[in-house]
Amino acid sequence: MEDQNTSSSENLDETNHNEENTTNKSIENTSEDFISRIDLKPLQDSVEDIKREIAKFIVGQNEMIELLIISILTNGHSLIEGVPGVAKTVTAKLLAKTMDVDFSRIQFTPDLMPSDILGTSIFNVKTSEFEYKKGPIFSNIVLIDEINRAPAKTQAALFEVMAERQITMDGTRYDMELPFLVFATQNPIEQEGTYRLPEAQLDRFLFKIEVDYPSLEDEVQILVDNHNRQDNMDFNAISSVLSADAIKKYQNLIKQIVVEDNLLNYIASIVNNTRNNANLYLGASPRASIAILNAAKANAAINGRDFVTPDDIKRCTKAVLKHRLVLTPEREMEAFTVDKVVDQILETIEIPR
Repeated sequence: MEDQNTSSSENLDETNHNEENTTNKSIENTSEDFISRIDLKPLQDSVEDIKREIAKFIVGQNEMIELLIISILTNGHSLIEGVPGVAKTVTAKLLAKTMDVDFSRIQFTPDLMPSDILGTSIFNVKTSEFEYKKGPIFSNIVLIDEINRAPAKTQAALFEVMAERQITMDGTRYDMELPFLVFATQNPIEQEGTYRLPEAQLDRFLFKIEVDYPSLEDEVQILVDNHNRQDNMDFNAISSVLSADAIKKYQNLIKQIVVEDNLLNYIASIVNNTRNNANLYLGASPRASIAILNAAKANAAINGRDFVTPDDIKRCTKAVLKHRLVLTPEREMEAFTVDKVVDQILETIEIPR
């Protein structure tokens, strides 16, 4: 009798084991079929190539570099904020160098005029007609250094081109050549001679990327690298790994990433919470919801997944929201921060399963 029970137990264990193997194989096959729907390998390889090229001169700052790559894949502009000397401008220039596209840099100053950015009409004596001379904004990658140093009139010149990728001059519309991306830097410490960016302009940036000081280990490596190359930074050592056509192709590929309905509700709940939050005077707009969605898709793609997870959403939410939210005066006096509010929101809202 005992032998029969033992035999039955063994058979049952074997049956369960076989069923488990069958289930696991089924899950693996489903997973393989799921992953194979979109070929993300070329995109991942290009991202790794970009990181490898930038690493020739930049140590650490992985978060800034990844968010800038995500902004490129989602066709979104980025505002980079950090104290002087943390490689904000250099990183943006190196990133532009890894792409075979036009690049221009504009140094914002208090005396800069809109025509210095957009261009101006000049009278041609030979033809007796006005000719439009395009400004430095007509490029694929535009780096605006110290964007908060120009007055409101000059900052307003960027509104149309950042939102609609076009410029209207003397009644004529000029479309920007795609891809068109703006990377802007600003210093949060120095306030003299600066002009606060209006909320309407901040909302046009996909991300606000805050750059912190490097760790001790990274700073040691920075010194070692600087010493070895004898304080010489040769930008010609950076190879172009992405063409304009490849960027457009990857941007279209990102749009195909799968997002479940419950995750769309999750994003909407996060943004809606900012509009009804007692700590906030100004919440996020639907543009923020779309920004989180697109950024989450790009984050999933560079990690080799053609579907979005809650972690993708949470990873990108803070960089999307931190420049769009305004604290109430009471919370500002209490030294509360937008980051804390976003953390509280993410902890409060139930994560989809």
